[in-house]
Amino acid sequence: MLTERVPVGLMSSVVAPQKPTSNAMGPKEVELILVKEQNGVQFTSTTLVAPTPTQTNPSGEEERETWGKKIDFLLSVIGFAVDLANVWRFPYLCYKNGGGAFLVPYLFFMVIAGMPLFYMELALGQYNREGAAGVWKICPIFKGVGFTVILISLYVGFYYNVIISWALFYLFSSFTGELPWVHCNNTWNSPNCSDWADNSSVSDLDKVTPAQEYFERGVLHIQDSNGIDDLGRPRWQLTSCLAVVIVLLYFSLWKGVKTSGKVVWITATMPYVVLTVLLLRGVTLPGAIDGIKAYLSVDFLRLCDAKVWIEAATQICFSLGVGFGVLIAFSSYNKFSNNCYRDAIITSSINSLTSFFSGFVVFSFLGYMSHKHNVALDKVARDGAGLVFVIYPEAIATLPGSSVWAVIFFIMLLTLGIDSAMGGMESVITGLIDEFKFLHKHRELFTLFIVVATFLISLFCVTNGGMYVFTLLDHFAAGTSILFGVLIEAIGIAWFYGVDRFSDDIEEMIGQRPGRYWRLCWKFVSPCFLLFMVVVSFATFNPPNYGSYMFPPWANMVGWCLAISSMSMVPLYAIYKLCTLPGKFCDIKYSVLFSSFSLL
Repeated sequence: MLTERVPVGLMSSVVAPQKPTSNAMGPKEVELILVKEQNGVQFTSTTLVAPTPTQTNPSGEEERETWGKKIDFLLSVIGFAVDLANVWRFPYLCYKNGGGAFLVPYLFFMVIAGMPLFYMELALGQYNREGAAGVWKICPIFKGVGFTVILISLYVGFYYNVIISWALFYLFSSFTGELPWVHCNNTWNSPNCSDWADNSSVSDLDKVTPAQEYFERGVLHIQDSNGIDDLGRPRWQLTSCLAVVIVLLYFSLWKGVKTSGKVVWITATMPYVVLTVLLLRGVTLPGAIDGIKAYLSVDFLRLCDAKVWIEAATQICFSLGVGFGVLIAFSSYNKFSNNCYRDAIITSSINSLTSFFSGFVVFSFLGYMSHKHNVALDKVARDGAGLVFVIYPEAIATLPGSSVWAVIFFIMLLTLGIDSAMGGMESVITGLIDEFKFLHKHRELFTLFIVVATFLISLFCVTNGGMYVFTLLDHFAAGTSILFGVLIEAIGIAWFYGVDRFSDDIEEMIGQRPGRYWRLCWKFVSPCFLLFMVVVSFATFNPPNYGSYMFPPWANMVGWCLAISSMSMVPLYAIYKLCTLPGKFCDIKYSVLFSSFSLL
């Protein structure tokens, strides 16, 4: 017989033991009596032992830092969730999928899946006070999903920072008397360049606008590359902008939430100021009302199209930011008694309202472009980078004082991108330093290592063929893999840790048990929704392309390896955990199944 005393948080098990009924929030120790038998090791008796009061946690470390103010946390979550996709993705989806009718499936999926998953991640991080990997001490066999979301956030950082560097490049280029994307007489222009004033160019597929050529030939220099196998060297202009972005990220994150919580006061609020200013200017332009009418026009017949519902579900999955580990990391720095339920409702609602509000800004200018050039709205309406780096700059260039409006617009893009990038970086940093405790004392150096590594990989995206690398990363880094990660996360919480135990945790924090609606969503609705989305993602997969360029087979293989590398963390860690537990494998397997499903 062997007697050993260990902290609860350090126990190695497949599912965490049942919590004591006491509501005390301090750490407890359990005296374990282990009996060695022929078939392995079994726990036969436990006794709670009150530890000596201390200012440290069970690991012997200092207490976890918390946000300076509650508003710091709220602004950080809002700043992360509200990103560039709110401006360039949602308005276009709404326009092409029935206008106001698109809000029906969007709000439906928001209520049954978006908000419950958002609430779940905030509560999970706040109760366990760990990053994306460390929170799975409640069910260690699922810790692999924590490493999955950390890897996804890291991969996204490789190309997301490049978008911010584009915005910074445009910002610097706007400090001039005449914007460089107005005419076709620049060194980067091709013979195909044609101003909108030449109406014949609208129907000529070989003609391109000065704004489009500025983005592709003046900024990206894609004309100097023949494809992804011909990248060339990094361009010093974009490399310099990328370096500035990396420096901004480092000094925003190096001291943890104490510094990032102050930065978001600017980065999270500035976009709302600029969007409001742009809307007030936009609605005064000729044709703006027609654009807004097209944005809001209701076509309920479009709801009979399954693709509309799939796109609404996809938008919900990605717009709220679940599955990146950011919400878990941010909420882990909350006070234990913080009302995470109220935070989830407020921040997720603000995110959706921002998407809807930005549509008025976007389509007021698109309506103006349609009116000015006497073309149909669908000729100028587009989503993605083409909207914010081609169409919108082109519209701004026609306004009086265009340079001032351009500076305002690209400052908005810069702030939209920075706080989202900060969130992704914080997910990686918090997740790893909480898992590897020795890194806590070296946060500044570890943060420097992460941002420098990200910068070096991102250099591939600022070469002449960098847009091809960017497209490949965007297609594979956070598509199916993030849906898979959130699915496993939901299954781990609802079916292995148990909805009842999770509800007990929330009640211990905020004094209010989640209602039956939330518990049903966590246990049945959200997992089924996510499973459906994973299946649809595989079924509707199309190889990436950039315009008419199709990626070679080897590039698609690299992309799939990238996606699988993050998803594989789930089974690999589960196998590792099973192999390192004491006892014979068949006995462990039985114990895993019994202890897991006995919690249901």
